[in-house]
Amino acid sequence: MATPAEARVDLAAIRRNVALLKERAGGAELMGAVKADAYGHGLVPCSRAVLEGGASRLGVAFVREALELRAGGVTAPILAWLITPGEPLAQALEHDVELSAADVRLLDEIAAAARRAGRAARLHLEADTGMSRGGAPLAAWPELLRRALELRAEGVVEIVGLWSHFACADIPGHPSVRQQLEAYETALKLAEQAGAAGSHVIRHLANSAAALTLPEARYDLVRPGIAMYGLSPIPEQGDFGLRPAMTLVARAALVKRVPRDSGVSYGHLYTTDRETTLALVPIGYADGILRHATGRAEVLAGGRRRRVAGRVCMDQFMIDMGDDPLAAGDEVVLFGPGDGGEPTVQEWADTLGTITHEIVTRIGSRVPRVHTSTAA
Repeated sequence: MATPAEARVDLAAIRRNVALLKERAGGAELMGAVKADAYGHGLVPCSRAVLEGGASRLGVAFVREALELRAGGVTAPILAWLITPGEPLAQALEHDVELSAADVRLLDEIAAAARRAGRAARLHLEADTGMSRGGAPLAAWPELLRRALELRAEGVVEIVGLWSHFACADIPGHPSVRQQLEAYETALKLAEQAGAAGSHVIRHLANSAAALTLPEARYDLVRPGIAMYGLSPIPEQGDFGLRPAMTLVARAALVKRVPRDSGVSYGHLYTTDRETTLALVPIGYADGILRHATGRAEVLAGGRRRRVAGRVCMDQFMIDMGDDPLAAGDEVVLFGPGDGGEPTVQEWADTLGTITHEIVTRIGSRVPRVHTSTAA
């Protein structure tokens, strides 16, 4: 059945991007970050493509995402790193989901779940090296290690990873990058002294930006996210040879002639300066099209770029076609790789003052993901 809009996701582009990242990782293992529905691209199909491209592991924010992958038949190692009290940790362990911990409270909750499940939890211990978000501050790191080692001695946990996350790897030359590398080295040294490190314990720090530009941050494993979907983590340095995987299209719902001085959409922020043709594009802020795309973002329709005319509404927005032809049912391309002259996600992000991550992850569930495999 035809839908008003759809997000076409090229799985071959994802495989190619992952292969490129794997090559750039210089021998490090690759954990593909597929949280947030694979950055809006479709969790299970994209995760399979990521693994086919050369990743050996997957990373998600929430346990429920890991369980969805298991239900979808994905058997590769999965790490869930954002855990709140009371989650189904025993179920996660029964499905071989690896868990991250950054404080003793969570360690004890994971240990209790391991006792219920009758199997040891595979743990990645997270250090806060300067982002001040997740992770144990270095002052609390020895206590985290001590408790993890007690639980390991009991047989209810296995320490399989030591990790952290960059705050500013996408800002070349930012002083915090070097500071975080030094802090991470300190965390590793403390873990080694405590007996929590070793050849079997994976060290991982690098996100997309670091994986591409900071060889010293790659360690045993890199964790690319946005780059796998073909979007540059450092736009000022180019596209790194990545190919955008998502093309967002909608089908014009209504095309009509209106007279000069016609106010368009809520608030009449746009008024026609001549008799013209307006086209209604049936996708709006309920579907993730930012409201402040009003009068700013461009789309491709009838072979030319058109700016959003008037206020973006919940389910729709308008474009001014002038005297150019367009019929109901014709495609309007909001963004894509740019091959046909359409705007790219990066252009939308730049125009709207945000990052590509927000543009693609906001695309809502009313917009079906159609997975294809066409890239070279």
